[in-house]
Amino acid sequence: MGGDTPRYTGPDDPREVSMMWMQKEISLAARPRGFHLITDDILRQCPALRQVRIGLLHVFIQHTSASLTINENADASVRRDFERHFNRLAPEEAPYFEHTQEGPDDMPAHLKASLLGVSLCIPITGGRLNLGTWQGIYLCEHRDQGGERRLVLTIQGEG
Repeated sequence: MGGDTPRYTGPDDPREVSMMWMQKEISLAARPRGFHLITDDILRQCPALRQVRIGLLHVFIQHTSASLTINENADASVRRDFERHFNRLAPEEAPYFEHTQEGPDDMPAHLKASLLGVSLCIPITGGRLNLGTWQGIYLCEHRDQGGERRLVLTIQGEG
């Protein structure tokens, strides 16, 4: 049972802890179809993150034809491979699609967004996202003309 004891990682006196919640909506400029690193966009538009000693950043995209994921941040070929793979997984103009009024890329975009997901939860440590060395946040743009994308950023933590 000794290993099950919770470990407190805050200040010596828990009464000194300043709990915070913050929520902010940000916009991302339109990007072409593909997988795009947006870690820096998020950090630039959310300076309050630097005030959090320990906490979580929840990122939610308000769209049904784009998604979010975390993966390789150094080699752009990974993002190109993602695009090629997902295009094979959810091809355009499949004869069984009913939802086709918005163009051939629309229904595949919905499928890709559902497979990858619309939100991420990332730990914050010492005012920084606690991502692995080679990890970055991707905007997965699944439409040919997706337009501007909106994200809701929610921070919960100790300041």
